[in-house]
Parts: sequence; C-alpha cells; structure tokens
Amino acid sequence: MGTTGLLIADDEEPVRSGLRAVLDAAPDLHVLGEASDGAEVPGLVARLRPDVVLIDVRMPAVDGLTAARDLVRRPDPPRVLVLTTFGNDGHVYDALRAGATGFLLKRTRPAEIVQAVRTIARGESLLFPAAVRDLVAGFGTHTGDGPASAGLTDREARVLRLVARGLSDAEIAAELVLGVETVKTHVGNVLAKLGARDRTQAVVRAYESGFIDPRRPPAD
Repeated sequence: MGTTGLLIADDEEPVRSGLRAVLDAAPDLHVLGEASDGAEVPGLVARLRPDVVLIDVRMPAVDGLTAARDLVRRPDPPRVLVLTTFGNDGHVYDALRAGATGFLLKRTRPAEIVQAVRTIARGESLLFPAAVRDLVAGFGTHTGDGPASAGLTDREARVLRLVARGLSDAEIAAELVLGVETVKTHVGNVLAKLGARDRTQAVVRAYESGFIDPRRPPAD
C-alpha cells in the first residue's frame, strides 16, 4: 500500500498542528505541508501534489469553498475534505456542490479522522451519507434535472441508491450478488451519465433532482 499525501489548510495553528500529529501517526498517511489561508493552497497543491486536501470551510481571506472550486477545475485534482465546526453549515453544502468529496467536524475523534481521510483517498464510499442527506434537505434546491433524465438503467439506478446509503463497492456487490469489478463499472457509468466527479456529487444530484427524497433514508 502506498502513502497518501496530505495538505492541511486552516487559519488556526493549533488545529493544523493537531491534525498533523494525528495524521502523521498513521503509517499510510503523510502531511506534505500546511496553509494558513486558502490563498496559499493553489501554489502548495501545484508544488506538493497531495492526494487529499483538508481545508477549513471558513477562513479570513480565501475560504474553503473558493479554494475547493479552484482545485476541482484542475487536471487530476486532489480530493477535497472540508473541515468545519458545525455540520449543519450552508457553506459545507456549497462546498460539496462545488466539488468537495466530503466534510469532517473538527471535534471528530482521531481514529475517525484517520478513517475519514482513508475513505476519501480511496473514493470507494460516501463519507457520512446521513449527514450529506441532511445538508441537502436543509439547504438544497429542487433542480428537476438529474438521474431521472440521465438515462440510467434500472441496475444503475439501484446502484446509485446503494451509493447514497454509503455502501462500498464490495458491499454493493454483496447486496446485488454481483462481482466487485461489475459494480465498479456500474458506478463509473453512473458518474459519467450524471457528469459527477465522484460519489458525493452523484448523490447530491440524486437528492436535488428528487430522484431520491432527502427527507428520508434512501431505499434499495
């Protein structure tokens, strides 16, 4: 297993130091650098080429939302994990819509932080699916343009619902009695048809379009 390179961007030095200590203690994770504001992030990403950027959603000059929008436009962009004090923050929802792969509460326990970063790096499951659903229910708008008009097959639609539940490829394979590689193909087709960068964006679009009702857990 290779090492996952990380960049931490937060305007509070104690937060950066605490995250660095937690993440560098994991044998498969390595903090490549730190930024005290979003304005520093593009240059550091270009120089250090991190796999995952952990970025505070609220910073004085350039916030995490603006930085996330910039990062996802780049060729081969890093995955973006937004840091926040409050989970029910409209800025977090905006960051997810802009291309962030997930979010993490700053008060999260160290072991959960490590697991969240690993999950983001693998890109095989949706981070905190219930929290993402609640964000869309609270801040989302109905677009009427999503999976229902994207030409998904019945199998792809069911795969999307299982992705919205936070299931990994292996778990979806077990649920549908399919091979893991077949599931990966279906997930790839769903992302391509929706024009989604990753699972999080696909699920947000599924909720916003009304394909899945964000007011209740997704059914199979």
